[in-house]
Amino acid sequence: MSVEPDNVILLSADALRADHLSCYGYHRETSPVLDDLTDESIRFTNAYSASSHTREAVPALLTGEYPDVAIDANYRLATETIASRLSEAGFETAGFHSNPFVSRAYGFDQGFDEFDDDLHFGQHKLIALAQRALDKLRNRHYARAEEINDRALSWLDSLDPDDSFFLWNHYMDTHGPYEPPGEYQQLYHDETVSDSTAQSLYQRAIKDPESITDEEQQLLIDLYDAEIRYNDERIGEFLKALRERGLLETSLLIVTADHGDAFGEHGHYEHPRYLHDEITRVPLLVRPPGGANGQEVSTPTSTLDVSATFEDVVGISGESEGQSLLELSAANDADDRIVFLQARGEDEHSHLRRYALRTSSGACFCERDRETGALEFTSCASQSLREDLEAHIDVRVRRENGEADTDDGEVDEEIERRLTALGYKG
Repeated sequence: MSVEPDNVILLSADALRADHLSCYGYHRETSPVLDDLTDESIRFTNAYSASSHTREAVPALLTGEYPDVAIDANYRLATETIASRLSEAGFETAGFHSNPFVSRAYGFDQGFDEFDDDLHFGQHKLIALAQRALDKLRNRHYARAEEINDRALSWLDSLDPDDSFFLWNHYMDTHGPYEPPGEYQQLYHDETVSDSTAQSLYQRAIKDPESITDEEQQLLIDLYDAEIRYNDERIGEFLKALRERGLLETSLLIVTADHGDAFGEHGHYEHPRYLHDEITRVPLLVRPPGGANGQEVSTPTSTLDVSATFEDVVGISGESEGQSLLELSAANDADDRIVFLQARGEDEHSHLRRYALRTSSGACFCERDRETGALEFTSCASQSLREDLEAHIDVRVRRENGEADTDDGEVDEEIERRLTALGYKG
């Protein structure tokens, strides 16, 4: 990157899967704004979230660390975010979103000078009742994208011209229930669908996926795609506002998602705690100051790489377990990268932790019983990938337990070799 950024901006969308964007080859034109943005950005075609749901995916995104150490057993933030590191480096910092799972209640306001999580009633014990009343009044359980934009732009306009800033906007519109507003309702579906009908269908798809007919599945997809188009246009409005303020050209911009959403693949809807492509493959666009030339990078990448990229361009050290996306784009060597994913089991399977890896040519999946330590490999493209994932799990278990990576200074020669190959050792 020839020009160092004055500012860094992260725009993330909740539950936005890559393969429903036209810039990722989808058959509908769902993302004309992002399509245009790809022409002046670096587009990573094989990007994966570090996890499959917000409570683990966003912590990984903001810290650059795997969820098993980024959050505690109660999903509270347990390590430093990129906001804290940039604040220490002299940046003004702000975050705007409305997802309660990554709100101040879970410690995610750490490091932000301004943190608007749409919980307008503070920490008072009546917050839940008051918030429910507000949600009922507006018939919405999150702030729409235009509200997030307005709040973010108001904060940007309050800064001194010489201030460098880190801004994080997280948009909830693509998260279910899928209730596209106004004219977007009939964008891909001939009839208007009431919010109550959309909510009921979404909940049934989660609780009883086998009951969903082909027609209902298509309706869910139609409504989801319409939400994508709505969100895309709101992102376009925000980018236009940044350009008008002269901020886009001096900023490093990253656009991504925390995870995807399923529509019947593997028997699931929404984003259960599995690690299949439909839930974990996300869009990832990087626009450096002044823009790029529309480069496509096929090297597998992770949302852990976002924090590493910010650290790289600002010149600060951090705990990120990722790698700078700018470095990866310069190398663009798909054969040399493995990315790993993880997720805790659902409540009834809380003793499980699921792991997966992705390469340019294959994948591997494993479940670990945290009570017994037993590993069950559910699918692997090759024996070598299974061995790579097993070595990674060994490292993560030690890390999660607060143990060193070695026993009395000794490490098995094969494990050492694999850790070196996987990038854990210098």
